[in-house]
Amino acid sequence: MYRISAISYLNTAPFAYGLRHSLVYNSIELLYDYPSECARKLKKHEADVSLLPVGALSDFDSYQIISRYCIGSEGPVRSVALMSNVPLNQISKIYLDFHSRTSVLLTQILCHKIWLIKPIFAPLKPTDNYLNPGSSGAVVLIGDKVFEAERHFKHVIDLSAEWHKAYQLPFVFAVWVTTTSLPDDFIEEFNNALTHGVNSIKSAVDEFAPLTIPKEEAIAYLSKNISYTLDERKLRAIELFQKLCNELPNY
Repeated sequence: MYRISAISYLNTAPFAYGLRHSLVYNSIELLYDYPSECARKLKKHEADVSLLPVGALSDFDSYQIISRYCIGSEGPVRSVALMSNVPLNQISKIYLDFHSRTSVLLTQILCHKIWLIKPIFAPLKPTDNYLNPGSSGAVVLIGDKVFEAERHFKHVIDLSAEWHKAYQLPFVFAVWVTTTSLPDDFIEEFNNALTHGVNSIKSAVDEFAPLTIPKEEAIAYLSKNISYTLDERKLRAIELFQKLCNELPNY
């Protein structure tokens, strides 16, 4: 049984649906994890394949991207956002979601290269009230909790949209990676399952729980905000992201 570590957010529902409703399901153990846990399990050999956040790619000396699918966006992604009750130039502190190093690095790139602000960065602890970052504070949230949190703030900045505006490229949040040698027939079956899932968004939404937004809104989010095909432009975006991460000052 191959252990597959997948992210437990709505944006991966098509992947999970495709894997569950395909022949490859008989040869996998499907694990639902936060992005940081997907990276940890692959690093510790607790998973054979991981939907690995691109911010964690540098942790691995060698790896193989085994799929033509990813979690990406061609503009606004909606579910990765910086939220505050003051404008950007008044933000003094940003609390960063501990579940995703990719969003942390993206925030720091935007602050350093694009927004030209120098806030204090602090980890958002599990016990913190992320709806109250303070009068001049902001919070970066990812995943399904963004849908509920976004209505509580005056200013909501979509990080993927900001990246696209600055660099005219899509953004990639996670790619399917292995650090071991997998049989070609398994990789083919795995990709066929993902294709089935990406082509079955409505059915994937029907099976996903808990659904925190209306069904039609969820379908629109997966169809319009999430871009699943890992094409050449997205590969260039990954390269640029890694380059910019290496240029960041030590925070």
